[in-house]
Amino acid sequence: MGRVRRSILAAALVFAACGGESPHDLVITGGRVIDPESGLDAVRSVGISDGRIATVSESPLAGATVVDATGLVVAPGFIDLHVHGQTPELYDLQAMDGVTTSLELEVGAGDVNEWYAEHDGVPARINYGVSVGHIPTRMAVLDDPGEFLPSGSAANGAATEQQIAEMERRLQAGLDQGAVAVGLGWAYTPAATADEIARVMGVAGRNGAAAHIHIGGSGFADARASLMGAMEAARRGGAALHVVHMNSSGAGMAMEMLDTIRAAQGRGRDVTTEAYPYEAGMTRIESALFDDWEAWEPERYARHMWVATGERLTRASFGRYRAEGGEVIIFTNPPELVREIASHPLTMVASDGFMLDGRGHPRTSGTFARVLGRYVREAGSLTLAEAIAKMTLMPARRLEGRVPGMANKGRIREGADADVVVFDPERIIDRADYMNPAVPSEGMHVVLVGGIPVVRDGRLVDGAAPGRAVRAPTGSGES
Repeated sequence: MGRVRRSILAAALVFAACGGESPHDLVITGGRVIDPESGLDAVRSVGISDGRIATVSESPLAGATVVDATGLVVAPGFIDLHVHGQTPELYDLQAMDGVTTSLELEVGAGDVNEWYAEHDGVPARINYGVSVGHIPTRMAVLDDPGEFLPSGSAANGAATEQQIAEMERRLQAGLDQGAVAVGLGWAYTPAATADEIARVMGVAGRNGAAAHIHIGGSGFADARASLMGAMEAARRGGAALHVVHMNSSGAGMAMEMLDTIRAAQGRGRDVTTEAYPYEAGMTRIESALFDDWEAWEPERYARHMWVATGERLTRASFGRYRAEGGEVIIFTNPPELVREIASHPLTMVASDGFMLDGRGHPRTSGTFARVLGRYVREAGSLTLAEAIAKMTLMPARRLEGRVPGMANKGRIREGADADVVVFDPERIIDRADYMNPAVPSEGMHVVLVGGIPVVRDGRLVDGAAPGRAVRAPTGSGES
């Protein structure tokens, strides 16, 4: 099908109401359905009823509402394992990027019940969930004054036996309250010993929870040694391990580290990883990650951009903003390395997104469309089916052992949750950049969350807020 014909069909996408008896609430007809679990990649009709996929059929279906997806791709909604500061602003941008489930699993929450209570009280366009985090737990136990990441005792203070035991108790409480996983940021808590991290991993292991870790910590010679340290702590604790943002954590050693993970998997270890498709990362400038900043060579400061103004930093401005505190973007990897990492068979796609009042990182708005547009369509670095699996089935499988409900996400099959995206593979692309990070992606025509449209005809649906909590079972029905 030619580009002009495809564009005409995409522009003609409408929601049509059908008269008479309709066995389905909504039908998506004529689209190229890609299901990463079964390997299906063919034109099908998808019938949706009561928030679930009722049938996937080669024959036409009747529905109260019919979406003509001719020339478009129909896929499971994207699952983002790594998002910060979940707000309606962020959810809007992520929905336009095809995300239907947005999870904060790296830093996490100290009080899981409180986190869910706060988010349950605000209408959400997409699904949401959280881990119980070692970072906020350590900050609370060691009385660190930091706002989001440690900036004092929790970063640089050694914990006593009693304090580690209190952390274990609080982490266990968070898991009892339905936390999706256990989050760790060893790079932000470098004073935490290997024994402390292994004990945190032990809490995760005893509860069947994966440990999502930003590797780092003190005493490691390089990034690969840090990975090996995290893997050893997970082995001691009996925990599954998920290493966040391999591109920024691994940098020039990332491909070697991916080989290390592949070898560990071959030995039966449960280790996975993720990446976002950008050359720059972002974090808090006051964090322990930059404690050695005064010893840097002059050119290193210029690799950092202050989010609030867009300026590249100098030694003087870095020191001034570090005293103030806030978000800084760090340019670390060449584009070809980022593409190679993101296209690797082991990496899931996850954004590490954050947005506040239009300020943040373009990965918040464009991670998934960027992979589909730049790496699948333009570069041919991976197939469409491979990319969709990285965004859907792989993250769902990472979580479903602890959160059974995730077994019904990331798939297009009978009985699965009707979290579904419909996009134009010839037009899908990110539009945000480092100076304009809050620009929505293009090419996402329909996004359903629980069968409810949150994006329709390429635009957000006013007032649509069907998002629900993703939570491990607690005895009170959450899942």
